[in-house]
Amino acid sequence: MKFEDIYQFFKDPPPFYLNKELAVCYVFSVLLKGDSYGTELIQLLEQNHPLYRLSDTVLYSALKFLEDNEMVTGYWKKVEGRGRPRRMYQIRPDAVAQAEDLAKLWEGYAVKREANASAK
Repeated sequence: MKFEDIYQFFKDPPPFYLNKELAVCYVFSVLLKGDSYGTELIQLLEQNHPLYRLSDTVLYSALKFLEDNEMVTGYWKKVEGRGRPRRMYQIRPDAVAQAEDLAKLWEGYAVKREANASAK
């Protein structure tokens, strides 16, 4: 390691990996727009919020939490252009209000952090 590496780290920090709490809020922000599956959730995060990453382990832990708490339901669907059917997730109708509330937490968090990063 050199001192230049330290400066480079702060100038262009590596992506931040979401924890389970942030992942739950992020998942809601996507599912409020429509049903989705795991790989797509990860791809959308990297595409729309390049400062963040989401591991499979954290994502599926968050989805299991949401299913166990009856906030989302999962179903199998053949996705065009994909080989095997995908497990799609959707918000349960009685969970929409809480999903909207938690999605706002994610959006506020992401916007604030992204604004701070672009200000540097």
